[in-house]
Amino acid sequence: MIFKTMKYSAFRSHRKLVTTSCLRSVIVLVCALGPQLLFAQTLPLSDLSFFETPGSKTTWKIAGGAQADFTKKANLTTTPGTGVLANVTDFNNTGHDLNSTLKHGDLDLELDYMLAAGSNSGIYMQGRYEIQLFDSWGVTNPKAGDNGGIYERWNDTKTVGQGYEGHAPRQNVSRAPGLWQHIKISFLAPRFDAVGTKTENAKILRVELNGVSIHENVELSGPTRGALNNDEVALGPIRFQGDHGSVAFKNIIVTGYDKPRPELLDLKYSIYKGKYETEPDYKKLPPDAEGTSVILSSNVSNLENEFLIRYTGTLRVKEPGEYNFNLSLQGGTGSMTINNNVVIPLGQRRGRAKVTLPTGDLPFQLLYSKIFDFAKPALGLAIGGPGIREYVISDANVASGEPVDPILIGANANTILRSFMDVDTIRVTHAINVGSPQQIHYTYDMDKGMIVQLWRGGFLDATPMWHSRGDGSSRPAGSILKLGKPVMALQTLATTDAAWVEDTAGTGFRPKGYVLDVNDRPTFRYQIYNGTVSDVTRITDNNQGIRREVTVENAPANLYMRLATANSIEAGQDGLYTMNDKSWYLKVDTAGNAKPIIRDSNGRKELIVPVQNKISYSILF
Repeated sequence: MIFKTMKYSAFRSHRKLVTTSCLRSVIVLVCALGPQLLFAQTLPLSDLSFFETPGSKTTWKIAGGAQADFTKKANLTTTPGTGVLANVTDFNNTGHDLNSTLKHGDLDLELDYMLAAGSNSGIYMQGRYEIQLFDSWGVTNPKAGDNGGIYERWNDTKTVGQGYEGHAPRQNVSRAPGLWQHIKISFLAPRFDAVGTKTENAKILRVELNGVSIHENVELSGPTRGALNNDEVALGPIRFQGDHGSVAFKNIIVTGYDKPRPELLDLKYSIYKGKYETEPDYKKLPPDAEGTSVILSSNVSNLENEFLIRYTGTLRVKEPGEYNFNLSLQGGTGSMTINNNVVIPLGQRRGRAKVTLPTGDLPFQLLYSKIFDFAKPALGLAIGGPGIREYVISDANVASGEPVDPILIGANANTILRSFMDVDTIRVTHAINVGSPQQIHYTYDMDKGMIVQLWRGGFLDATPMWHSRGDGSSRPAGSILKLGKPVMALQTLATTDAAWVEDTAGTGFRPKGYVLDVNDRPTFRYQIYNGTVSDVTRITDNNQGIRREVTVENAPANLYMRLATANSIEAGQDGLYTMNDKSWYLKVDTAGNAKPIIRDSNGRKELIVPVQNKISYSILF
């Protein structure tokens, strides 16, 4: 079978003091969906051929779409087509699990999933180590059995305390039933010696749920409860749990790491005293010291500053393809040349490059010019490539700058913090960040009378605001729902087709600050078009989202409120709208007798509503 994979994804390596990045490229693969995994595959999901024969009574099927009613338990329906793997069942164990024909070792798995209300599913790496998928919407103190948790191991010989070694997610960033959630799992398989004795435990290197890292470097001493088998193996299937409620999957990307790493051979170094901002003529410059080394390191020099290290050698490449290099140098700059081509030019402190390399022994050169005395010498090089998880090819003395302890602000009580807030490329300069103990938080733009973003989980990372000199900005510490470019929430429109203006010219906008209730929750106030606005946002029951109520006294004619902008808006029943391909919900609760309007705007959709006196709506996510 021949198909194209649309993404190549490798997760960050979390070795100590290494900063790396996700690697993405478009790769055309020729492979069979069988026991061998060649680099990255995006599963076409046109049939069930990637999985072991499920039997005639299977509850698994291929569909074109899925939807679930978050108010009804176990309710998930599908539409005809391809691209979605769905399991439609009840809670009476009538469904069954689905195993891949692929038997994997080290693997990254990335996908979207949708749960029905009350559903319980899971993803088993090698069929043995479960990442829990569960309807944990609104849970404030997640456990190992909640969404994104690493499920417990189990001891049947005990009458109490059978469960052990479960790992709860760091925070609950779960979305509502019927919404697509995104998960990335980076797995390291157990290691065995020549006679089959396990030498290293399996590890979950990283789990990222809805954009937030919830696990890193978790060692697994054995299979979790409900595993396919209780033994451990070098290769095993991906297993999707299907016997505890309905679930759907799409955009499944698997990236295998079973190819040999490049090696650095015959490394030689030369050290030159002095401050070098350009590469010298080595024929005219004898080295002050030289020798051989088995690894790249800054420790070959006993100087603290103003020296140049030149490494030469051979890079042995066994797997051809595109490679990613991450060079990090502390207190100086450097360069890298491979196969007589400059990959990273001189002058880079943190150089990154993507290079297509052939198989063979390739000439290699790396320069490190230490010219600044404010930092200790350190050199680090990481490599990732086709079928090769990014790894460090230098020693552990890796350049990273001074370590910075994050400055995190919690919200154990209702909390307000004013700061700059960057929303994509726009800096909101009058941002009010409102945090709650229900772990649902939002940013209010005082210049626009608009909520620009919501998030679940942790409140704020104030490191960029308060570390060192700071830049005045903070950032959300949870899973973010962005609500579009900051613009005025209220405007007068001559017609319902008139464009929504981005500035306040002609509106008479005057912010009047906010007042706090007895629970320290703000009510924002401002004037616009000679009307007086009261803007109140509160957390909904069961922590499902927020409910916002905007009241306008002396509302002018033809005043509208923009409730949302999104790539897609689907109208449902009872004032419910599904936004951005089932990413979040908006429910209009009160609008008088006014009817919301879905309209086109610069290639996107807008939801606006005429304002008579009071508008209230909920955002559920």
